[in-house]
Amino acid sequence: MNPKFEPLQNDLLLRAARGEVVERPPMWVMRQAGRYLPEYHKEKAGRDFFECCRDPEIASNLTLQPIDRYAGLIDAAIIFSDILVIPQAMGMLVEMVDKKGPHFPEPLKTPEDEQYDMVMERNVDVAGELGYVYKAITLTRQKLQGRVPLIGFCGAPWTLFCYMVEGGGTKLFAQSKTWIYKYPEATKKLLAKIADICVDHLALQVKAGAQLVMVFDSWAGELGPDSFSKFSEPYLGYIAQKLPGKLKSLGLEPIPMTVFPKGAYHALDKACNLGYNVVGLDWLHDPAEAVKIRGDRNVVFQGNADPGVLYGTEQEITEAVQRTVDGFWAGRKKGWIANLGHGITPGVNPENLKHFFEEIHRLTKE
Repeated sequence: MNPKFEPLQNDLLLRAARGEVVERPPMWVMRQAGRYLPEYHKEKAGRDFFECCRDPEIASNLTLQPIDRYAGLIDAAIIFSDILVIPQAMGMLVEMVDKKGPHFPEPLKTPEDEQYDMVMERNVDVAGELGYVYKAITLTRQKLQGRVPLIGFCGAPWTLFCYMVEGGGTKLFAQSKTWIYKYPEATKKLLAKIADICVDHLALQVKAGAQLVMVFDSWAGELGPDSFSKFSEPYLGYIAQKLPGKLKSLGLEPIPMTVFPKGAYHALDKACNLGYNVVGLDWLHDPAEAVKIRGDRNVVFQGNADPGVLYGTEQEITEAVQRTVDGFWAGRKKGWIANLGHGITPGVNPENLKHFFEEIHRLTKE
């Protein structure tokens, strides 16, 4: 039985994501619940990162912190979780190492590796393994009381694959490139398995209360055009194609979907054809050029101010907002969700983010 929630008071994000003409662009930022907020550290209270993800009460509280702080300025909450919960559900150990980031003690080395066989043969009970995410979503929707929509998300198959074979973050992507050029068929089999789990995970988030979902392909930019067409594009498209049917089988209506192929500037035209309502743009895209590539397709852009501008002066923030407003919004009144070009970074003054939001409001008034 699906949970019941209070009526949505602010549906601006959902209307904009569907390509409707709206009174102003909706706004939120990636990683808005995070380390830049002093209240985040107080709530986290020295707990392990994944411990916070697995505690629905804590995850819910962290999700709501920016909604409370920026009340009236922000148009969406995004559930506090992590893309690496999927590799964990697949049986891999993932640790969050302080000042280093995620670490896989036993990454996948070759297709002959026992670990690879274990991952491929494991029948993943997504609802059971990731039930804590869905509990957090339901609890958060209840606490939101309809103030703003709640976004669910997952990592894209290619990005999750990279973590699983690299063992963590990397600058070289040596293992990822070894796999795609030495073991392409085994790579594709693993990507397909991850994609199926992504569909289930997103569908169950919607069942729990998510009102829009986003697929983060954070390392799409590590693939050239040919490799992107083989190891990222098909699996992103698969998720967009299969999710509506999965939702229907659960008695649920379709919801807007966002894809964010970070760094893959060469693939913007392809991204607009993947079947997603919204395409996220990083800060390396020129707004006018992106709009030109999109043409008359009913695809909404999300982004794309440089997150680093939030370290700057209010004047610089205003100028960055003006550039995105001029490029994406002026004369259109549709087709744009205001956001950064990637997640907000640690050390940012929360007041600078407030100024960012205030300037979007000011510069897009009728």
